[in-house]
Amino acid sequence: MIPYTKIHFPSGLTLIVHEDNTTPMVAINILYGVGSKDELPSKTGFAHLFEHLMFSGSRNVPDYDAPIQMSGGENNAFTNSDMTNFYNVVPKENLETVLWVESDRMMHLNVDQHNLDVQKKVVVEEFKETCLNQPYGDMWHHMSDEVFRKHPYNWPTIGKNVEHIEQASLQDVQQFYKEFYRPSNAILSIVGDVKLEEVKELVKAYFPIDEPRLDAVRVEYEDEPLQTNYRQKIVKANVPVEAIFMGFRMGERMDVDYYKADLLSDVLANGRSSLFHVNLYKATDYFTTIDAYVTGTTDAGLLVIEAKINGERDMDEAYDMIWRQLHLLQEKKLGSQVLEKLINKIESAQVYSELSILNKAINLGYYTFLGDTDMVNTQMEYYTSISAEELQAYAQKIFTKENCTEIRYIKS
Repeated sequence: MIPYTKIHFPSGLTLIVHEDNTTPMVAINILYGVGSKDELPSKTGFAHLFEHLMFSGSRNVPDYDAPIQMSGGENNAFTNSDMTNFYNVVPKENLETVLWVESDRMMHLNVDQHNLDVQKKVVVEEFKETCLNQPYGDMWHHMSDEVFRKHPYNWPTIGKNVEHIEQASLQDVQQFYKEFYRPSNAILSIVGDVKLEEVKELVKAYFPIDEPRLDAVRVEYEDEPLQTNYRQKIVKANVPVEAIFMGFRMGERMDVDYYKADLLSDVLANGRSSLFHVNLYKATDYFTTIDAYVTGTTDAGLLVIEAKINGERDMDEAYDMIWRQLHLLQEKKLGSQVLEKLINKIESAQVYSELSILNKAINLGYYTFLGDTDMVNTQMEYYTSISAEELQAYAQKIFTKENCTEIRYIKS
């Protein structure tokens, strides 16, 4: 159980504090409600670009990393389709230092031409290295484009194409910063050996908490229609082995169906007793790797299966073997012991993660972003409420040919 206090300030900034006196450290997490889905189709990759720009220095902190490192701390960030997240862990005596630098880059980031040019080069090189020059690196470009015809999940977080980053203007980038990096779009969560009243006073001292609330003006987009036809794209590329990627449309993050899809992905590929490991990886020599996972996006996302095929084996036969495992889930419900084992494994992972103050800070911010902070304590109830019959019914619903988008990589 993670007790917490949540405070909403007039400016729209949300503060969440969890006191944990078992550690001399404190984790500070700040989540901005901006991801790649908030970009224009003609100007993609801006959220990820800003993950880099936020480390370029601000009015009073020319080098963000320096004061954090001098404080004996560490920091990093990540961006996805729905949000951008920055986190720090420092000795508790240096909490004020982190709040100072975080507030300065929220209010006074140096979004100038020099910093933009430097970070554009970094992001362009990252795009080339991870998407263009790495085997299967452009998979999400193909999958997203095939699955999402209306929704801005149509492009991956790094951007639709490298030209959008190369051509990003200073005016466009400054407007993006002004729109989304503001108190009303931020959730600040602090976990560690702290006192609530002291934290409140520090936040009041450094962050604009009483200014008028200004909410971000977001890009309007359509919900993605249900998929009613099988989609396939063949990609000829210089890959070490041929591969199959299968995406099945699933429910949004706050839908109970999300937990069913997550459990199904675990049945398929989580651990040595999973269907894929036992029936495909160990029992045959068709696959060099095979996995299943959910994207976990806020809006309706995907359950993804990815398989690398042994070069001596036929891809069509490997494809049929995967479908036979999916049909097993549709034809026969899981035994009670198997389901209990899966849920116990999830619960153990959650309990273990709660030993980390950083995980707690990130999760408090994330569930608040989703709209229900208390899910940090109650999310297991969603898993335990799912019966074997419900899981079987969802497998019958989701694992259909019409709900499948397939990307095949074949050697060029």
